Amino acid sequence: MARCYIPSDGPDSWRGFLAEPDKHWKTGHSAKTLAHSWEAEDRLPHEIDSLIRTVPRYEHEKPELLLAVPEWKVPLPGGRRDSQNDVIALIGVGRDLMVAAVEGKVSEPFGDTIEQWYAVPSEGKTERLQYLCRLLEMPFPPERHLRYQLFHRAASAVIECTRFRAHAPAMIVHSFSPEDEWFEDYAAFVTTLGGSPQPDRMTEVRVSRGVKLQLGWARGDQAYLKA
Repeated sequence: MARCYIPSDGPDSWRGFLAEPDKHWKTGHSAKTLAHSWEAEDRLPHEIDSLIRTVPRYEHEKPELLLAVPEWKVPLPGGRRDSQNDVIALIGVGRDLMVAAVEGKVSEPFGDTIEQWYAVPSEGKTERLQYLCRLLEMPFPPERHLRYQLFHRAASAVIECTRFRAHAPAMIVHSFSPEDEWFEDYAAFVTTLGGSPQPDRMTEVRVSRGVKLQLGWARGDQAYLKA
């Protein structure tokens, strides 16, 4: 993975990082909508700011966006395919450095369930799923109806938080769906981890080695669906 990154010239700069730009870079879809939302101002989107402030210890803080990198890849054991996060954001909040793995959504689902993804349990898939379950302190094999994508997005936050020597990992779903589509899948995952899922609020769970992971669903500004 490259360690040097070129500053953005605006939302269109994000297009080149997509695995399939012609397929995913469309008005009303998550990739383009998310890019315009995060590029609109030189700070956190207001709904992400508000979401972070729902954590009791951050209630009176002013979260500061230090760095946001689109399509950030996090290597995982058990195969060559990394977890490609829509955004990894470094956020200063109080005395903490938060590392947030952000997943943008409009109407797109979270991909395969564990049952679908693990239908043919190869050696590589078994190694990866066992690793994710250990990291998130979930039983192996996990419940079959849970979405695999949420496992490796949550893991990305924990992994990169450790790598940046930070102590506040977070996974945030930044949803622009007027109907909160797929919230029930997010809620099922968070509940399994021991959290209390609510839109526009963070919930905290404990994962491997006592790490406190924040999980949140932020409702994005739907004006960006027309960008």
